[in-house]
Amino acid sequence: MANVVVIGAQWGDEGKGKITDLLSRSADVVVRYQGGVNAGHTIVVDQKVLKLHLIPSGILYPETICLIGSGTVVDPKVMLEEIEMLKENSIDISGLQLSSTAHVTMPYHRLIDKAMEERRGLNKIGTTGRGIGPTYADKSQRSGIRVIDLLDEKKLRQCLEVPLAEKNEVLCKIYGKEALNEENIIQEYLNYGKQLEPHVVDCTRIIHHASRNKKNILFEGAQGTLLDLDHGTYPFVTSSNPVSGGACVGAGVGPTLIDRVIGVAKAYTTRVGEGPFPTELQGTVNDQLCSRGGEYGTTTGRRRRCGWFDGVIGKYAVQVNGLDCLAITKLDVLDELEEIKICTAYELNGETIDYFPSNADDFSKCSPILKTIPGWKSSTAHCRKLKDLPPAAMAYLRLLAELMEVPIAIVSLGASRDQTIVVEDPIHGPKRALLSS
Repeated sequence: MANVVVIGAQWGDEGKGKITDLLSRSADVVVRYQGGVNAGHTIVVDQKVLKLHLIPSGILYPETICLIGSGTVVDPKVMLEEIEMLKENSIDISGLQLSSTAHVTMPYHRLIDKAMEERRGLNKIGTTGRGIGPTYADKSQRSGIRVIDLLDEKKLRQCLEVPLAEKNEVLCKIYGKEALNEENIIQEYLNYGKQLEPHVVDCTRIIHHASRNKKNILFEGAQGTLLDLDHGTYPFVTSSNPVSGGACVGAGVGPTLIDRVIGVAKAYTTRVGEGPFPTELQGTVNDQLCSRGGEYGTTTGRRRRCGWFDGVIGKYAVQVNGLDCLAITKLDVLDELEEIKICTAYELNGETIDYFPSNADDFSKCSPILKTIPGWKSSTAHCRKLKDLPPAAMAYLRLLAELMEVPIAIVSLGASRDQTIVVEDPIHGPKRALLSS
């Protein structure tokens, strides 16, 4: 039995959806523990592309319980749309469960999110405009609406009265927007609650019942380590804690329940939105990575910024999350490159540093120190074992393991499930993976 956390080891978009889908074959319960519809997973099954924002990737396995935990923020309209999309694709959703204490994104959260970003102008953060930050802000201010409130009209009216009056003042007087109608919101969200009620559960009780019965539990993080509210590149971060420690808070479990932490990292680096990015590329190579990697956001469609693999933030992710092993994705995107560069350290104010600086101004001044290695100039898309990989590709993977000081358990070579090399079973295998420096 093993309980595993899967996290992004970069700025998100590392391909966690595919890895979670792969690991879900061995999981009895999959728990999404933070974030909201600002996240997105793309999964390819039988040449069919499925895009999920809230529902855990494990939903593709009929026997798996998929739980949206208390640490998430839920846009019920989007969730219901995802449910309908899954039904249309003949996917069983009977195992889908939603924590009664998860907070709900309301219409005013989306409006305020977009208005705040517009007002920031050149200082914008690059939010998705989906209302995630304002939802978490209300949660912290104890004025939020929770899923359980959508099941009781009297309670919803009581919970909404003061916050909506305040939000309407903000929308009208500060941002020049129209006020929202209270009755329309109440009726709309009561209807959402009625549709979601069959899925609503006590999150913590479900997880602990599974644990007592020796079930395998997979905790799925959204976004990535460098977007963590406390440990990322603040202020260009998300509003929650994607790091492995966030699984305990967002799911309602103690750290002793976690057996292993798996980090997912691309074979290069990408970033969406604003903020410093030391290894960012411009020109032909950037375009090549974006095109071959399909680097457009699942949620927003925005083009991702592309750069060389950054071993400094990689090592930081290992430390912050306590990673046991890695899943390296999109190795095949590098197949056509003559040479590949890897950031091994930074130059900051004339000095070489090998750590991630906590000072945002210092990080924005960091220049990458790059190591150049030859590319392999051949397709890896059909490789299914390590011995199938070109020697230069194997050398590259070993260098990544050396830089991040953690072994590699999985190598992904495309979007489909079968385009994967499993070096070891990250859930049931030995503690150390086989591919190391």
